[in-house]
Amino acid sequence: MANSGSTAGSTDAVILVGGQGTRLRPLTLSAPKPMLPTAGLPFLQHLLARIADAGITHVVLGTSYKAEVFEEHFGDGSELGLELEYVTETEPLGTGGGIRNVLPKLRADTVMVFNGDVLGGTDLGGVLETHHASGADVTLHLVRVSDPRAFGCVPTDENGRVTAFLEKTQDPPTDQINAGCYVFRREYIEKIPAGRAVSVERETFPSLLAEGAHIQGHVDTSYWRDMGTPEDFVRGSADLVRGIAPSPALPGQRGESLVHPGAGVAPGALLIGGTVVGRGAEVGAGARLDGAILFDGARVEAGATVERSIIGFGARIGPRALVRDAVIGDGANVGARCELLRGARIWPGVDIPDGGIRFSTDV
Repeated sequence: MANSGSTAGSTDAVILVGGQGTRLRPLTLSAPKPMLPTAGLPFLQHLLARIADAGITHVVLGTSYKAEVFEEHFGDGSELGLELEYVTETEPLGTGGGIRNVLPKLRADTVMVFNGDVLGGTDLGGVLETHHASGADVTLHLVRVSDPRAFGCVPTDENGRVTAFLEKTQDPPTDQINAGCYVFRREYIEKIPAGRAVSVERETFPSLLAEGAHIQGHVDTSYWRDMGTPEDFVRGSADLVRGIAPSPALPGQRGESLVHPGAGVAPGALLIGGTVVGRGAEVGAGARLDGAILFDGARVEAGATVERSIIGFGARIGPRALVRDAVIGDGANVGARCELLRGARIWPGVDIPDGGIRFSTDV
């Protein structure tokens, strides 16, 4: 992956991590989304490792919600071989405004911007190469998806130049979508209006196109997932555990589960589907975990089933309970034989008595 030559070394990285993560509540009440454990590491660490792997060393984080948590964890970045700096938005500025807001910290003429919600596998050196080889003012990483209707589409011409930015549509003319990774020539960041909210997708890019700026697309079919919803978060984490999504931050074997040191898994428990068991977590005899994420200190008692769900820090799932496609907040207690299905969310510290919530009629 490492990109020799001057391109990566003379590139700054910017990661936008200001979002409130509302779709992942209640987990994001206590931690910002990029800090949630994903395959046992803060989600952001996977992206930072990819940036370091590409030979980029100077990274500026644009923070807002729970801004202090990032610096407390990553510090100056030296442990990751990076030089990290932090800029906090006092009011929400959108993607364009967030990029403009970090301008005082930027040093390089080439700036690579990342959306901190995306789990990706593209070759960052390849994106930079496209940018420099094409002589573009701005380059967008575009990823091809099987169903582009849920995303904004970005068509390109035969030379790879972007021709339009289309909002979500039921009949998209292309399967190329904006993957949330951009390369800017610094002067184009300077052109973004300061001190107000700006959307790059709706304002900056369309106006640059209208001015005749050269916007290039780098199109690939690399791994890509927006981690905004519980369903995507669970799948992304499982893909990391199973080796479907690449991450230089995860050395060693990939497999059906990842059990951290200090966790206790009783005999006869079944862990499949890219399940993660956090530090100090406990899994009882006969429990079945399929695509489950147990944060540190969580407990799943004997005979319980947890499928495609996130169990927050120190939460407990009682014996023979069923938790499927659900999010259980930190410290919550789900009693024996409870059934939580289809998007259920239990807020932190809530106590559900044995058999207190059921979907089926038998007890």
